Amino acid sequence: MDSAAHNPQSSGPRRLPDSCAVYLRQLFSQCPADRWQLSFTAFQSALTRSAAKRFAEASPSAAQLEEYFSALHLNDLALACACAEGSQPAWEDFVADYRPYLRTASAAILRCPASDPAAIELADSLFTDLYGLSDRNRSTSSLFRYFHGRSSLKTWLRAVLAQRHIDQIRSRKRFESLDDHPPDGKSRRVPEPATVELPADPRREQYQQRFRESLASALASLEPRDRTRLQLYYAEDRTLAEIGRAIGEHESSVSRNLERVRKELRSTVEGLLRAGTAATNGAYAAQGLDDAQVALSIQYAAEDAAVDLDELFDAQKSQTPPGRNRTVKP
Repeated sequence: MDSAAHNPQSSGPRRLPDSCAVYLRQLFSQCPADRWQLSFTAFQSALTRSAAKRFAEASPSAAQLEEYFSALHLNDLALACACAEGSQPAWEDFVADYRPYLRTASAAILRCPASDPAAIELADSLFTDLYGLSDRNRSTSSLFRYFHGRSSLKTWLRAVLAQRHIDQIRSRKRFESLDDHPPDGKSRRVPEPATVELPADPRREQYQQRFRESLASALASLEPRDRTRLQLYYAEDRTLAEIGRAIGEHESSVSRNLERVRKELRSTVEGLLRAGTAATNGAYAAQGLDDAQVALSIQYAAEDAAVDLDELFDAQKSQTPPGRNRTVKP
């Protein structure tokens, strides 16, 4: 797994062999570089830093480097590199895709709800270091410079969060140890913190309902073929091979298309939640949600409101064999 070392540079290769140039271009073409305004030079520099970290005490051959690069999480590395370079489109994608995850990961580390202020504070405090100290120094000071692509970006971010939490605990303990030894030499016992029952979020049901309405609208907006894929997979519990035969696609194409549709569906749902709804047919207008509220809507839906796609697709329950009804969580 990647580690956020104090120095992103290493004693390994500072320059990649010229014989790797064609292969690096191929790797670069596989990343959404245009979308993130990422230059090949910056991408190549990120790979060089990654290789320097991996081969700190060796001089790898071109074949060894190509084998190493082929195992990296290249899209994650490209996104981190673009963010470190200050690309606004890259940052927009990162915030949209990773802020909810960071808050969920923080909640897991702290063992509290994702809506807890402590979880939100731990997650959001990371953004300052990820962005960098200032515009002028962003490319050299961003914490993204320490990500080398050897693990997924999510795994690395979670490790950074966990380490930050540990550092905070150690820091507090240093101060507490001073308080435990007053000048009179008598030890002072620190009482155990009381267990507090966290109150339920009064808007939880509202967030769940907003999510279901947005999901229903997003499903209705799908292309018929994409809608059929989801219906066959989730509502009717068909296998990939069965779906392929039904719609005339190879099994691997079905898998790729399902993944694409899931991503598009999530993006559409999040967009609808942020946009809100106008007042229609006597119903009140609903204000758009911010990023934190969108994350909560998805979290609550995943925790308590598994979505029955049979109902959303208006599928007949009798057509689904007993025990095969599938619900999906966001």
